[in-house]
Amino acid sequence: MVKPTSSFFRRFCPLLAALSLVVSGCGERGATPAKQAESKPEPEVAWPMTRGGPALSGRVEGPVLRDPVVAWTFTASGSISAEAAIAAGRIYVGTAKGILHVLDAETGREVWSFTTQDAITAAPALSPGRVFLSSNDGRLYALDAATGREVWRFASEDKISSGAITIRAPDNSADWVLVNGYDGTTRVLKAADGALVWSYKTDDFINGSPAVVDGRWIVFGGCDSQLHVVNLKDGTLVHKIATTAQIPASIATFGTLAYCGNYANQAVAFDVAAGTVAWTYEDRALPFFSSPAVNDRLVLIGSRDKHLHAIHRATGAAVWTFRTGGRVEGSPILFTDGVVFGSSDGRLYAASLDAGAELWSLDLGESLVASPAFGGRQLVVGGDKGTVFALRAGPKPAVKVN
Repeated sequence: MVKPTSSFFRRFCPLLAALSLVVSGCGERGATPAKQAESKPEPEVAWPMTRGGPALSGRVEGPVLRDPVVAWTFTASGSISAEAAIAAGRIYVGTAKGILHVLDAETGREVWSFTTQDAITAAPALSPGRVFLSSNDGRLYALDAATGREVWRFASEDKISSGAITIRAPDNSADWVLVNGYDGTTRVLKAADGALVWSYKTDDFINGSPAVVDGRWIVFGGCDSQLHVVNLKDGTLVHKIATTAQIPASIATFGTLAYCGNYANQAVAFDVAAGTVAWTYEDRALPFFSSPAVNDRLVLIGSRDKHLHAIHRATGAAVWTFRTGGRVEGSPILFTDGVVFGSSDGRLYAASLDAGAELWSLDLGESLVASPAFGGRQLVVGGDKGTVFALRAGPKPAVKVN
C-alpha cells in the first residue's frame, strides 16, 4: 500500500471489509466449537495524487506484480503524458486534448469526463468528494468527484503543468491544495472554495509539484536552478539551495532529504534542514528528466540516456543501471522487492532492487512518457497513442473498452 503521510491522507483511504474463514469439522458431541479465523482488515491501496502522496516518494509498501497481464484498455481522447490518480474504485487520467477521463477501475468503462482548454500533463489530486485538476490552460479546477461538476476554479498567470497536492493545514483547521505554476508561483488554496492562503514567487518557471517535508516545509525545484524550501505555515522562505542547472520535474523526499534530476546530467541530493547539497551523481551526458522514487536504500531515476539509474541514497554512489531501448522520461514506482518504469521504446519494465535484474517486461506498443500509477492491486499507465492500460497479476484476457 502507499504509506500514508498525513492524517488527511489516512482519512482518504477507506478500509476494505475483513474476510473471515469459518473453520468447521466433525468432532465429538459437546466439544468446544472451533473458533473463526479472521484476517486483518487491509487499507485500500490508493494513488490519490502525483507520486502517490505529499512526500512525492513514488513508493508502495507492497510487492511488485508478478506475471502481469493487461486486464483492460481504454481509448482516450488523445495522447497521454499525465500520470493517473487512483482511489475508491476509480481511475483519473488526463490527455493532451485537455480531457480528464474518469474510469471504473474494475472494468475500464468511463464514468464521466471533464474538458479543459489545454493539455493535461499531470495527475489530478483526490480528496474526499473532490478532484483537483491542473491544466495548461492556466487553471486549477475543483470538481465534484461523483459527477465531475465544476465546484470552483482558480486562474493563474500561465499554464499549470504539474499536479496539485492535497493536505490538511498545519493547524488542522482546513484542507489545503498546494499547486505550482509556470508563472513561477507556488500557491496554497483552501480546498473548500479556492481562496488563497498564501503564495510564494520564484524567478522562473516551475514544472514540478511541491513536496511536503516533515510536516513543516514545502520543497520544490524550478527553471531558476534552485531548490526552494518554504515554510508550510505561511510561505516564508527558509532556504534556497543552488544547483548547476534547471530542475525540470518534481523532486522526491525521504525524511528531511530531497532528491531530483537536472539538465546538467546530474541527480542531486539535498539536506532540506541544513540547506545544503548532500551529494551529486553524474553518469552519462544526457539529462535526468523524470522524478525519482526513493526508499531507505536507493534513489531510482530515469534518464534520457535510455537507462534507469539506481543510486545509493546515503552516499550518491552508483549501484546499478538498467538499459532500455528508449528514453526513460516517466517516473518509476518503487515496491518492496522491485521497481516498475516505462520507456519510450513502448515497454513497461520491472527490475529487482538488489542488482537491477529484469523481472519482467511488457511490450504495450506505445511510447510510455507518462509515469505509471498503482492502486487497487493494479498498475495503470497511459501511452502516447492515447491508450490507458490496466495491468493485473494472473492470466486474465484483455478487454478493450471504448
